[in-house]
Amino acid sequence: MQDYLKTLVPSQLMAELGANLVVINPGSANVRMGFASQDVPFNIPHCIARHITQRNDDRPRLSVRDKTLNCRATPSLNAERERAYDIIASLLKIPFLDEDMPSASQALPPKMGRVDALSSQQSKDDSKFTWTDVMDRSIKSSTSVEMPVDKDADVDPLQRSSPDGSDHDSEEIMYKEMIFGEDALKIPPSESYCLSHPIRRGHFNISQDYSLHQVLEDLRTIWNWILTEKLHINPRDRHIYSAILVLGETFDNREIKELLSIVLCDLGFSTAVVHQEALAAAFGNGLSTACVVNIGAQVTQVVCVEDGVALPHTALALPYGGADISRCLLWVQHRHRTWPNFETDPVNKPIDMLMLNKIKESYSQIRSGSIDAVTLVHSYEHEKSVGHQKTNLSALNVPPMGLLYPRVLVPEEYPPPPRSWFQDYDDMLEETWQTNDSLYSSGNGGFSMWDSYPMFPTRLKKFENIGLVEAIVSSILSTGRIELQRKLFCSIQLVGGTASTPGLAPVLEQRVLNTIPSNQPIEKAEVLQSRSYPLFVPWKGGVILGVLDIGRDAWIHREDWAKNGVHIGSGRKYKDSYFLQAQAMCYYNT
Repeated sequence: MQDYLKTLVPSQLMAELGANLVVINPGSANVRMGFASQDVPFNIPHCIARHITQRNDDRPRLSVRDKTLNCRATPSLNAERERAYDIIASLLKIPFLDEDMPSASQALPPKMGRVDALSSQQSKDDSKFTWTDVMDRSIKSSTSVEMPVDKDADVDPLQRSSPDGSDHDSEEIMYKEMIFGEDALKIPPSESYCLSHPIRRGHFNISQDYSLHQVLEDLRTIWNWILTEKLHINPRDRHIYSAILVLGETFDNREIKELLSIVLCDLGFSTAVVHQEALAAAFGNGLSTACVVNIGAQVTQVVCVEDGVALPHTALALPYGGADISRCLLWVQHRHRTWPNFETDPVNKPIDMLMLNKIKESYSQIRSGSIDAVTLVHSYEHEKSVGHQKTNLSALNVPPMGLLYPRVLVPEEYPPPPRSWFQDYDDMLEETWQTNDSLYSSGNGGFSMWDSYPMFPTRLKKFENIGLVEAIVSSILSTGRIELQRKLFCSIQLVGGTASTPGLAPVLEQRVLNTIPSNQPIEKAEVLQSRSYPLFVPWKGGVILGVLDIGRDAWIHREDWAKNGVHIGSGRKYKDSYFLQAQAMCYYNT
């Protein structure tokens, strides 16, 4: 078999081995999922909205389960944000508010630019969204999501029948029990639904109002819906499929274990394997050595990869990403008094965040001068009448500079997980060390990472206030070898949706080179161009790793995982550690 596979060209190899492989790359805002034989995956908002029954005295309304505790908008933080803005404006030569700006009829100075959203190149209005129809007017088919609808709950009594009263013409109208993906983000605010995001800032979104059980149930339901409705894999046939989980460095070991249990036990895949997102990103661009900078929606991760192995001591996590840039865009427009008098609330109205993301993706860029754009801004205050206003947006190059000056972003704050989340007694989570002649383990004089979480949170270093440039330089210099450092500084790889921001790569190259200490013999820094859309590079790398792994010695089987996967077996055991390496969990011979 292996000799036959060696004769195939890459496209044939993907078709042969990728048809029964499903690659899953979950993120905080979106989940990317698809067959390994596909060119690109489905990219679906990682959320679910469930219909809730309101009390008679309650007004129906959309509720967002994972609300922030507060936006940390204290006077001191506001002052820091203003100072960060002033620094960015000075660097980019953006006129201050009290300086004279040219009128619309005047020519723009050389240091100013305008992107006209209403030009022939942007004739369609991409930022306009329509409300989701929450009513189900058709008979529920046998191919819909497996969870049954309770006919006695959440049912609108309205029914339509044919004139002769025959049953075959009747159509029952009821609320959709669950709504997924982008449709869940466009539910009208007057409808009684609870919107949940099971992953937030790179971790399970556990809080006092969102239990671990609910998070896992939502993940299972979302992934099951994608498999059924998008990939058209019947639950009865999933035993012939294998899953590849491409996970970010922020996930802890217990979270990885729970995701594996969902894939193998709940969704019914026969085998599964876990790959690190940074390593997959390097392979996705055909690299074996690189400094991978993954700019996600809510977390930015920096990890160095050497000869196909991720170096754990180089991993950094920054608690900001593309969504924070979108909210910063709104703040900048309010500061410049260019935003219409609309009640735009991206935290509590998800459809407003969709609009801001579209505007950011279309017009944000990094270059000197004041970057303006004329576009239509929509109001989603009332689902019956969606208003809009032609608006001249200003300083669109400031929000993406928040990656370099994160104090201008001020990420929102979410409630910490309850203390009970840190209690776990599965043997799989206990690391074992061999030192000389003594064997230490958690139950035998050692320590468990979760029981000691406040003291040993993780080996993934997390920083609140350092910018992306400092994180890249710190990560590469931590390798300690000059030849490797030179190679990594010339192999910086940007992935994630925000990596496509025009002007970001040259700014990073210049600033990284200028930030390297003068005593380091480094003469060059280079950001490599991505071979494909940066958002899908880690997913594509997961495809490559899965297809090339012909022997599958490291794959986890459903039966082993369900029966004794978290205990030491006779011939094999599952091994994990504080950090993800080339594979977070793997078999090894005892």
